[in-house]
Amino acid sequence: MKHTAVRWLENVLIWDPISEEEFEHNMNCWEQAKEMEKEQIEDAHIEGQRVFDDYPHTQWTNDQAEEYYNKTFKANEK
Repeated sequence: MKHTAVRWLENVLIWDPISEEEFEHNMNCWEQAKEMEKEQIEDAHIEGQRVFDDYPHTQWTNDQAEEYYNKTFKANEK
């Protein structure tokens, strides 16, 4: 099962009791971090496909990269 670094960190951190406001802030930060990481993975996938593609006319799209991300990482989420 594959985990991103952000997902792994989210699973192993132990959060001391915190206020509701701190919790909301932390959750917003986690969501932003996960979205940033997803974009980085998709960008890397597109670039990797472009570099190693035997068919230079093929356009690798964000949809294909998102499909790769979802198949590789989303299926493993809790």
